[in-house]
Amino acid sequence: MARRNRNRALVREAEQALNNFKYEVASELGINYNGDLGNLTSRQNGYVGGIMVKKMIAQAEAAMAGKTGQVTTQ
Repeated sequence: MARRNRNRALVREAEQALNNFKYEVASELGINYNGDLGNLTSRQNGYVGGIMVKKMIAQAEAAMAGKTGQVTTQ
């Protein structure tokens, strides 16, 4: 039985922005997505997702603290 992808953006309008963000993070990490995620290992895909979450949390924390501008993570 094929598995359905249940990962959906909570805000439908943000879906394209999240997709662009994924490619941006992958590019920063030197991972070439080329549109076919099946060619990457689970570890590579998970690493991109983990960095995305880390950056989104840092951005949300900065917003709560009233800071603006680019957020960097280590």
